[in-house]
Amino acid sequence: MRIRFKHISLAAVSLGALLVAIPVAGQDSPESLLPPGFGDPAPAPAPTPAPSPAPSASPTPAPGPVAARPTPTPSGSSESLIVGGENITTFDPDLPSLVLDQDGEVDLNALDDALQPQYYLPASERRSMAEIGVLTPKYNGLPKDAFGQEGGEYLTNLIRNLNGPIISRWGSILLRRTLLSRLTSPDNVNAADWTAERAWRLLLMGEADAARSLVLKVDGGNYTPRLYEVAMQAHLATADPAGICPLVEGGARASDAPTWIMFRPICASLSGEQSRATSLLRQARRDKAATGIDYLLAEKTIGAGFEGRRAVSILWDDIEFFNNWRFGLGVATGVEPPDRLYAKAGRHVQGWRARAPMLPLDSRMKATDTAAAMGVVSSEAMVDIYAAAYDDPEVSDDKKALASVLRQAYANDTVEARLAAMRDLWGRSKNSLTQYSAKILTARAAAKIPPREVLADQSADLIASMLAAGLDQSAIRWADIVAQGSDGWALLAVASPTNIPVSYDAMDGFGDNDASEEQLRSKFLLAAVAGLGRADAKAIDDFADDLEIDLNRSTRWTKAIQSAARRGQQGTVALLAAVGMQGRNWDAMSPLHLFHITQSLKRVGLESEARMIAAEALSRT
Repeated sequence: MRIRFKHISLAAVSLGALLVAIPVAGQDSPESLLPPGFGDPAPAPAPTPAPSPAPSASPTPAPGPVAARPTPTPSGSSESLIVGGENITTFDPDLPSLVLDQDGEVDLNALDDALQPQYYLPASERRSMAEIGVLTPKYNGLPKDAFGQEGGEYLTNLIRNLNGPIISRWGSILLRRTLLSRLTSPDNVNAADWTAERAWRLLLMGEADAARSLVLKVDGGNYTPRLYEVAMQAHLATADPAGICPLVEGGARASDAPTWIMFRPICASLSGEQSRATSLLRQARRDKAATGIDYLLAEKTIGAGFEGRRAVSILWDDIEFFNNWRFGLGVATGVEPPDRLYAKAGRHVQGWRARAPMLPLDSRMKATDTAAAMGVVSSEAMVDIYAAAYDDPEVSDDKKALASVLRQAYANDTVEARLAAMRDLWGRSKNSLTQYSAKILTARAAAKIPPREVLADQSADLIASMLAAGLDQSAIRWADIVAQGSDGWALLAVASPTNIPVSYDAMDGFGDNDASEEQLRSKFLLAAVAGLGRADAKAIDDFADDLEIDLNRSTRWTKAIQSAARRGQQGTVALLAAVGMQGRNWDAMSPLHLFHITQSLKRVGLESEARMIAAEALSRT
């Protein structure tokens, strides 16, 4: 008997069927953390995308990660469909022998594999691997030659040498911008592997959305084992299991990691193939691809698919360790890990948590302070989260109280009342990280305070708050109010968008009032003023002698960043600056590094970032 099959199910799934709308497509223009008027001009509106071209009669096949097995040779007619701008060719074949088991019966699982659709991308639509990235100069990205002629192995090693957290919020923002920029792929390294290293670093910075948008800029047929691995982690970090489905078959061929095995039944369920999902899940259980809560989370995700009809309870009581699988599937299915597990994860996970739209606001607020200080969440986004929490009945009372105080800081009738609310927020912070994030939170409220002589003693905190969000134009209004040698003066001396000459007497006055350990703040002031070229050589030398610091000392790192700056390589300088700003807090920062970072950034046209890094160094010590 001849059996003919005309129906083919498409494995394209929306997470709307899972929980809430989670974006799956790449983010072409991620949120800018720079305020209006800071640095480059605001981006122009994105151009209207051109309509997808009609498929040719005989499209050239491009291998992709979706196909599990080669499509059998057709013996009947073929027809063409257009789905999402891609050309999908389906066949009406005779029953192929590969779907018959040894007894001559139809093997439904093998048949389903054999009839999976093949995706073809016309040659004209394939993206080049010569340039990969999200941001163009029009959208605040670096120029495509930002790495000059540097080799891929050298640049990859620089990224891999970023082993610890970056202490500077503004340094992280610059690094994020660099890694996301559409840059020329360097020589001596596979372009897909180079993209994977950039995306992996973004993940470790807490930039899950940015990492996912970057890996999606590479066509599936060009994926390497490393890129498959990073793409998997990027989608887990954004709690987007459905986004992994187009990569599963290619990833399973490239790696024997059990996560790919577990995603086969998950993706079958999300595409409505519950019988196949059940069969694959049973096989995964027999093979012990996952056990315990990791297996239960996979089963719960399967139950969230179309007509899943599975009720799985997730209990975290006995779970001692955090991993990306537990975060991604737990958040996607509404069973978020408890705070004690978050505490065992790296702080980059707080960036993932703060940006996850499906999480309750109470949970996101717990992560926002850390995420903002890291540079993952902007001042404006931070205020939006607090504002939404103010009206959310499910937010805890203590978080509502914070939102209420922030509302007073922005909306109270008098300047004194607004200042009192800001001081309340600043005073509640328990450590240096959250103290700085409180300044980020109140930045635009501080910018609304008009400069007055009677507020001169509070000017330093107001200026630091404005500069935490890059509001340098608002901060400079206080230039005639602050006293020379004061904390507010020092911040404006390094952060002003105009070049204000700095005298030895002013720096010496600041040093006399410096209570930081080993006069670290005075050393940072000297390093930044010298790097930005805001004092003459004699003033720099005299103050350096007072502080017993040598800014002319040379190391391998200083030679590397100065060499890159002389060649005008913005991207290389940004990477080396990040390498020089690793640590847990600003006490570990070297004034010598700050000098070379500010000087090199200014030399390659990134003076705005150099000024904000310098102001941050003074604000956080």
